[in-house]
Amino acid sequence: MESEFKYVTVYTTFPEKEEAKKIARIVISEQLAACANLVDKMESIYVWKDEIEESNEVICLFKTTKEKSEPLMQRIKENHSYETPCIVVWPILSGDVDYLDWIRKSL
Repeated sequence: MESEFKYVTVYTTFPEKEEAKKIARIVISEQLAACANLVDKMESIYVWKDEIEESNEVICLFKTTKEKSEPLMQRIKENHSYETPCIVVWPILSGDVDYLDWIRKSL
């Protein structure tokens, strides 16, 4: 296991699976992320413009390096349909060395 903080997961949500797939293809082809995991049909409850909203969303988890996380977030935001998309970075504190090496080599 690797203990040094070099890798991250970028978490974001989309209104539809097709948009998530489109943006995933863009950022993977540009080598900003090694992969994207899409989780369909999450229910969200949130405040937007002083109103409580409910919607179904798609979760997308992008695996990348800490160094690529800022350009990845920017590219997601440029292509996202939400006015203020959820885009947050979670550090990968440890993981299988071979998997983390695969992320690095994919970028």
